[in-house]
Amino acid sequence: MTALTLATANIIIETALAAGTGHGMMPLTVAVLDAGGHLIALQRQDGSGILRVDIAKGKAWASLGMGVPSRRLRDRLQDRPFFISGLVGASDGKFICVPGGVLIHAEAGGPVIGAVGISGDTSDKDEFAAIAGVKAAGLLCNPPEPIENWASSKL
Repeated sequence: MTALTLATANIIIETALAAGTGHGMMPLTVAVLDAGGHLIALQRQDGSGILRVDIAKGKAWASLGMGVPSRRLRDRLQDRPFFISGLVGASDGKFICVPGGVLIHAEAGGPVIGAVGISGDTSDKDEFAAIAGVKAAGLLCNPPEPIENWASSKL
């Protein structure tokens, strides 16, 4: 696979939403972008706030734009507020650097074929659901695992 299809994006979204529901998360919004940053698919659960669409897309956009997961962006840039402001300006406000933006690969070491961004609960939980979605589609993601396995205590 060299490009994400709508069918694959829908698997990512459906699984991420199911993971959120199954773990008692607040209503989520999930956006899947192709490698060029174009929206393939988006769903917003009932009750997910109106800003969640832009936040979900912004997390995925930031990951694609800098080539790293949004968690890593947050960690790398936390002491560089002027650089973050520059990135937000350069991206016309699309740059959101908090966890929940995950890069998608078809194979290990292969190119990025897209990104998923999720917003709705805490950033750690958003990232957990994004990773679950990508893995369910048979793809690889960066990061490969959530930073904290908070979900295991809820199973």
